[in-house]
Amino acid sequence: MLVILAFIYYYSKVNGYPPAQADIQKYFGVSAPTVHQTILKLETDELISRTPRESRSLKVLIKNR
Repeated sequence: MLVILAFIYYYSKVNGYPPAQADIQKYFGVSAPTVHQTILKLETDELISRTPRESRSLKVLIKNR
């Protein structure tokens, strides 16, 4: 789960916009439901925020230390 959080963070830094769920799915070679459940868990744990039904709305909520 944390590796996906790191992927979202660095993908956003490198590209200037967050990844789509399909980008995560392709990079890790997992199913769409797996990615979606992981994103929901990260959101529940307040590690990311997102806007439902909006593409590329993932935002990492952890500050650099």
